[in-house]
Amino acid sequence: MGHQNCRRPPHVVVALVAIVLLQPCFVSVASSSSSVAIDGGGTNVKVPAVDGGAGSFVEFVTENVELYSNVSNEHMYGSAGKVWDPQLLVAQGMVVRYVVSPDGKGKFRTINEAVRAVPEGNKRRVILDIRTATYREKVLVPYTKPFITFLGNPKNPPVIMWDDRAATHGKDGKPVGTVGSATVAVESDYFMASGIVFRNHAPMAAPGQEGGQAVALRVFGTKAAFYDCTIEGGQDTLYDHKGLHYFKSCHIQGSVDFIFGFGRSLYEDCAIMSVTKQVAVVTAQQRTKSIAGAIESGFSFLRCRIAGTGAGQIYLGRAWGDSSRVVYSYTTMGKEVVPVGWDGWRIERPEKSGIYYGEYMCSGPGALPHKRIGWSLVLNDAQAKPFTGIHFIFGDSWILPPPSLVG
Repeated sequence: MGHQNCRRPPHVVVALVAIVLLQPCFVSVASSSSSVAIDGGGTNVKVPAVDGGAGSFVEFVTENVELYSNVSNEHMYGSAGKVWDPQLLVAQGMVVRYVVSPDGKGKFRTINEAVRAVPEGNKRRVILDIRTATYREKVLVPYTKPFITFLGNPKNPPVIMWDDRAATHGKDGKPVGTVGSATVAVESDYFMASGIVFRNHAPMAAPGQEGGQAVALRVFGTKAAFYDCTIEGGQDTLYDHKGLHYFKSCHIQGSVDFIFGFGRSLYEDCAIMSVTKQVAVVTAQQRTKSIAGAIESGFSFLRCRIAGTGAGQIYLGRAWGDSSRVVYSYTTMGKEVVPVGWDGWRIERPEKSGIYYGEYMCSGPGALPHKRIGWSLVLNDAQAKPFTGIHFIFGDSWILPPPSLVG
């Protein structure tokens, strides 16, 4: 700790720790959907009026472009440049690493064993080095165990798989529901995964089949990051449930509403693949006035690729919430994307709602802005700016690169 006159100013200490964290030694080895508020965002971020249609949100964008770029400084210490979340700084300074391998060559044979071993109220970064294998288990990372990392080899990734559907009966004899169908559920904050396959291998549901939702990954905690991951399923593949989330270079495939929820998430350089021969819908975003905090949510797709492996058509999104918000920027759209692009679903007058569906500088045979449904938007530079970087998820304070593989 040193003497009083030897202490550095707080902003210098933070900067030094951040620099240390980003050095190679960072990876060294040490011994049912509820109506809930999003954790994240900013207390000074203005919320757009939602009763005036898309135009009211244009005003919101204009007023908040500069605020978005500086929001992390308002949340943390107020020093210049990148400033880290203080809880994250503490955790990254105390890294512990364990090997998970079903052949007994690691500390744990199953992922569930490893997660159970993490103490309640954990404050350290716990890296689970998951060796290449197929793990047939249903995994819950509880909210009491933050700072857990699932690390696999992206060239030969481990697979976590299960086959529950919403209609599957649980131990109590009742259907598990959409929430309970998830192969992996992440309820803790500061979760990270790199080089992992999350799979729900339940048979593909028939169109309109009740209880056919089969979630591969549900993310309920905030400040979660996924790198080089594959998320596979059919209907409702990725439940982007709540919180701030970052998906980088991931492969996400499904059929109907296969990215859904009211998370505030950035998808960067991801492959979005439809596997249905029928009609696919990429997003069912649930931004709404009726769930506390959900009005701050939205999905932003940056430099992604949308295509289909089947013969079916693809909608970019449909409105699960009355103020659903999705933006595609610099995204390549395959021929499977329908010309109208978007669907209002159960919203009787989408043009009078708070729905905000936009596209910016997209390309490919499916990028047809002049044929889109009339209440969607082709964004200009100023309107697109809040969505085209990690500032959309306030990522300057918490997004770190994944750890490297060792051994």
